[in-house]
Amino acid sequence: MTTTVPLHQPLDHTDRPVPSVLPVPPVSPDVSVFEELESEVRLYCRTFPVVFSRAKGAELHTEDGRTFIDFFCGAGSLNYGHNNDFIKHRLTDYLASDGIMHGLDMHTVAKREFLARFAELVLRPRGLDYKVQFAGPTGTDAVEAALKLARKATGRTGLIAFSGAYHGMSRGSLAVTGSRRARRAGGVSGQDVTFVPYEDGPLGPFDSIGFIERLLADPSSGTDLPAAVIVEPTQMEGGVYPASREWLRRLRELTQRHGILLILDEIQAGCGRTGTFFGFEDAGIVPDIVTVSKSIGGYGLPLSLTLFRRELDVWEPGEHTGTFRGNQLAFVAATAACELWQHGSFQAGVARAAGRLGRFRAELAALDPALAVRGRGMVLGIDTAGAGGPERARSAQRYAFEHGLIVELCGRHDEVVKVMPPLTIDADRLDRGLAVLHEGLRVR
Repeated sequence: MTTTVPLHQPLDHTDRPVPSVLPVPPVSPDVSVFEELESEVRLYCRTFPVVFSRAKGAELHTEDGRTFIDFFCGAGSLNYGHNNDFIKHRLTDYLASDGIMHGLDMHTVAKREFLARFAELVLRPRGLDYKVQFAGPTGTDAVEAALKLARKATGRTGLIAFSGAYHGMSRGSLAVTGSRRARRAGGVSGQDVTFVPYEDGPLGPFDSIGFIERLLADPSSGTDLPAAVIVEPTQMEGGVYPASREWLRRLRELTQRHGILLILDEIQAGCGRTGTFFGFEDAGIVPDIVTVSKSIGGYGLPLSLTLFRRELDVWEPGEHTGTFRGNQLAFVAATAACELWQHGSFQAGVARAAGRLGRFRAELAALDPALAVRGRGMVLGIDTAGAGGPERARSAQRYAFEHGLIVELCGRHDEVVKVMPPLTIDADRLDRGLAVLHEGLRVR
């Protein structure tokens, strides 16, 4: 029998009291096995040096009894919070029924149900007639598939990408990622990639659309007609820079006029983070190709999609494969997550939380007008570049951690505090986390 969770019940256990910050004194965790056996490449555990044992809703709990409010959300993979009950019951029912766990790209009931509900609840209401390709389990493989498909469909090899972009850590994705450090680590040079400044960035606004027009119009620009332009509608790792509606519309018009495919990377900012399911919806455009991962897996489970116009489906069978492109548990969780979007109570909760973040922007402006705060929907970037620089951002992050809040840094020099609570967070925990962050930014 299938267990159901009424949707009118709180999705984030808002009936539970918000615990006091650091309810027990911190003790040194046992990390010896990590230090002995795990590679030096590990990152987040250095910033948050505790051992986590369980999580629920907007909270993370450590093995020594401490509780943290989570404004990190698995780098955008946990938009629906930790162990969301509505999704969890679907997973436990599936496990109890001995459902298929590994299916490559074979037909399965779980995949059929996901495709049907994704089309019904996400694609068709937005007028998107896309084919769905299941890539490898992480976002970078969705980007790899998008780039390969664009080149195959157009017969051209060049690409245009943007300064500040982050698209993944595999070879093709690194070639369109702006970070010199990341590209050096991968031994990648962007031989076929032309980088153009984003609409906005640390050096200020730039007419990137006009610049691309000039490159394409000049037969001696050194830039051939590219296969595709790849862009994040909100640059997240680059420092939380949302593209304006007008800029995205101009980019769509330019690419259509020149026969260039437009790839929208929705991997971190998609699945509702910016207030709508896709970040490009607000601009009223239809990209040729869209990459989706992270929170599409619903429960933090690996799932990665490349969506594209039907006429672009020029693949031969097996031209892009992956052993774990058929994550059956992720299909089940993703189906449940899609169903949340048809309920007004869920969408109203997201809108309320986004409104609270909007008011927090005003509070930060009153705290320090030199802080530049950018964002959209359920993400904020608090830029300290002109107000103390990276050390102030690091100080705020340390203060937050010491007082029971997890936040990530981003930007060229980690000068931007990135605020990403779960979409399902209750008002009390959201207010408490914002209060800690406000105080952390005030203390200098």
